[in-house]
Amino acid sequence: MTENARPLAGITVLDFTRVLAGPYATALMADLGADVIKVEAPGGDEYRHIGPFLGGESALFQTANRGKRSIVLDLRSPADLAVARDLALRADVVVENFRPGVMARLGLDAATLQMDNPGLVYASVSGFGQNGPHAVRPAYDIIVQAMSGLMDLTGEPAAAPTMVGEALADVAGGLFAAWGIMVALFDRSRTGRGRVVDLALFDALLSMMPSAASRVLVCDADPARTGNRHALSAPFGVYPAGQGHFAVAVLNDKLFAGFCAVIGQPGLAGDPRMASDESRRTHEPVLAGAIAQWAGGLTAAQAVAALSAAGVPASELASVRDAWRSDQARARGLASPVDHPLLGPISLPEQPVHFSGSPRGARRAAPGLDEHGAEIRAELGM
Repeated sequence: MTENARPLAGITVLDFTRVLAGPYATALMADLGADVIKVEAPGGDEYRHIGPFLGGESALFQTANRGKRSIVLDLRSPADLAVARDLALRADVVVENFRPGVMARLGLDAATLQMDNPGLVYASVSGFGQNGPHAVRPAYDIIVQAMSGLMDLTGEPAAAPTMVGEALADVAGGLFAAWGIMVALFDRSRTGRGRVVDLALFDALLSMMPSAASRVLVCDADPARTGNRHALSAPFGVYPAGQGHFAVAVLNDKLFAGFCAVIGQPGLAGDPRMASDESRRTHEPVLAGAIAQWAGGLTAAQAVAALSAAGVPASELASVRDAWRSDQARARGLASPVDHPLLGPISLPEQPVHFSGSPRGARRAAPGLDEHGAEIRAELGM
């Protein structure tokens, strides 16, 4: 890799995906230098038509499709289908998120393409995978949250379950799809042959809940909603101050002793009821009362400052706007500007991993519909 080269420079990804999970996976790859060719139906990806809108352009589409090239292909047309096949035979990676069986009917399935392109990595992203009783069911993020148990775990114990405030199933699916593609590319570097990557959003989200898995699979227990409190430790959650709320995380005896000293209750550290994480969780209401008594005369910022000074992990509750505009987010380069031909300079998220010798920023905006169609066809000699 040359100095300042992006890790995926020279990798061509043919992207048949739409909406979020698949496009999120390929956006991560585009951030790292892959040439991602986004194949769109004549009407375009559905996300082009979903707000919020800025100057007639979907902000969601801009975020999930940054850095890609767009070509419109009507896969019902034999001529366009032939273009798609030619592109697949030149690609390193194909990613699709049609229902199982659709790509086979088009002759764009892994078995067909890998006969002529044996090094091709072929990734299928779907709600429930290529097999199993739900394989052909459609799935959106909320459906997978509901079926995975995540929604049942989220919310106050006496209240209704609630969905998480982000499309976590789609994002988890995209992340694991990108991870699987990277593993397959690494394996290809040793064997010369590509693999088929089968990623289900259901599988990905279920795998993102290891603490719940430990209780079900190992202990045969039934995890339940605990609201703003950790299920296994205390004090570990969100508590009120006189003004505002703050989060605190105490996960061992040393931190607990420091915490007790800060809140003016050093005797709690030696209380038999507080001898372990498990017993502290059992007696969490006692701790909640002590915290309320201490923090009731403080602002959330003052409570956090006192806890942080003693080395106890704590934070005020930030809004999403606060988080994106924080000094920490700026220092880590989590978003960078791109030039959009219609919107001008806009800021878009960037994949979060830092690689030595690889710059951040200097990316393209999401493409206009068929913006690169003529260019891509010319590369095929058409």
